[in-house]
Order: sequence, then structure tokens, then C-alpha cells
Amino acid sequence: MSVISKSPKVLLLLAMLTGAASGSLAAQTQDPPAADSSVIVNGSRPTEGPEIKGIISARSGDKMQVTAADGTHTVIAINDDTRISGSKGLFGLNRNKLAADALLNGLPVTVKTLQSDGGLVASQISLQNKDLKTASMIRNGTDQRFAEQTEATKALRGRMGDLDQYNVKSTTNVNFDTGKAALSPQAKADLCAAATAAEGMNNALLLVVGYTDSTGSPEFNQKLSEKRAGSVVNYLQQACSWKPYRMLTPTGMSEADPLANNETVEGKAQNRRVAVNVLVSKGLDGM
Repeated sequence: MSVISKSPKVLLLLAMLTGAASGSLAAQTQDPPAADSSVIVNGSRPTEGPEIKGIISARSGDKMQVTAADGTHTVIAINDDTRISGSKGLFGLNRNKLAADALLNGLPVTVKTLQSDGGLVASQISLQNKDLKTASMIRNGTDQRFAEQTEATKALRGRMGDLDQYNVKSTTNVNFDTGKAALSPQAKADLCAAATAAEGMNNALLLVVGYTDSTGSPEFNQKLSEKRAGSVVNYLQQACSWKPYRMLTPTGMSEADPLANNETVEGKAQNRRVAVNVLVSKGLDGM
């Protein structure tokens, strides 16, 4: 049986409770405030820029370079208004604020940007706390999973410049379309297979070298070969879980060292490649 009271005091109390409940629900469900585009940067009012996803590949002062999976490099400025947050837990809940010194090389990030006259400025940088922990351990040399290889890695990295002191254990070539640096599904599968095989070798490092065919100018081909090498390095680290400190500095060799004759269509197709070389120091091979 329901009872309806016509007492003014009761009706007023019900109205107050209903208003408080709806106000509380609205406070819980409202979206977080959007990035403030009304701020002034370098004397101008910025507009919303693109969202950039990739890994931090360089830091210099108040700027960082983010490299996307396709090898594209984007330089983004960081200022006092930039919000940096790391997420943890299910669905990225429980976010915490971070300082700019948490932006380490090799760290995957998602950056919301503002476009100003001076270029892109980061309004918000998001990252995963687990990725920050991994990057910090690699930088500080405290990752216990690789403790047994620490001394071997130091010895290998100290002799990077002299490739004659390395044994080439295997080479995997992945190919590209003319003028492109995008990885095909087959190339992606081959790269992870190569990384898995190298992971089973003691003291193995990867040397990534990009090449082109004879199409295009020397300047264009040099940049294209470097971009192809960058695409492969990013995929190996991001998708195949190859650790950055076990990677020698990648390089582009333009149209040098062709595998086949550049006078034929088939030959050019073979020369548009990136070679992933698995190296082990001669002094450590078999250890």
C-alpha cells in the first residue's frame, strides 16, 4: 500500500532530496574539461592540432621528438601548461600526474597538441605507468630480467663502431613499394619472427640498415632509406618487444649495396629493402 502525504514539509523534503541526488549524479558523470585553447603561445592564440601517437625518440630542452609506427618524426614543444599523466589499472583508470622528466626516450606516448605559429605544443601527454617503469629500468640499468646480459651488452656496445668484430648470425630482408616506407603484413610477420629467433641467442644485437632502388635522386633516396630503417626499428620495438638497448644505431644506405640489377623491375623490387642483421660479438659468440 502506498501513502502519499500532502504535508508541505514532506513535499519540500522530497524535492530537496531529489535535487541533491540529481546534482550528485551530474557531478559524477560530467566529462573532464577539454584542453584550454584560449592560452597564448608565443604571442598567438593556438588552434587544436593533431593527436600524435608513437615513441619518444629524442629530447632537447623543452622539445621532444615523437616517432610514429610509419617512421614519421614530429617535434613537439612542452611548456608549463602541458599536462602529463600516467594511467594504471583496468581501462586506464586511476591516472596520476607526472613531471616532464618522466618523458624518457623509448617511451610510448599519446600527445594532444595545439598548433601555434612556432609549431606544435603539447597540451596533454598520456602514457602507461608500466611503460614508464620499463623505460626507467632500461635507462638506469636495473632491469633484473636482463641482469645476466648487462656486462655482455656493455662490451658489445663499446665496440659498435667496428663491425668486423661481430659475427652475422642471420639476415632478414623485408621489402617495400616504390617510394614508400610502410610495412606490409608479410614484412611485419617476418620482423617478429626474426626478433623471436634472435631472442634465443645469447648476447645478440640487431643492426637495421635501409636501402632503396635507383629510382629517385640521391637526396631523396637517402631520406627514404633512413625512413624505412626507422619504420622497421619502431615495429621491432613496439610490436615485437625487442628492447631498445639491444639495437645498434640504424642507418640508411640509399641505393648502395644492391642485391640485384637495378635495370630490371624484379631487381629493383629486391633492392627496395631493409636488412635486419642479427650480430653477436666474436669475443662472446658461444658464451
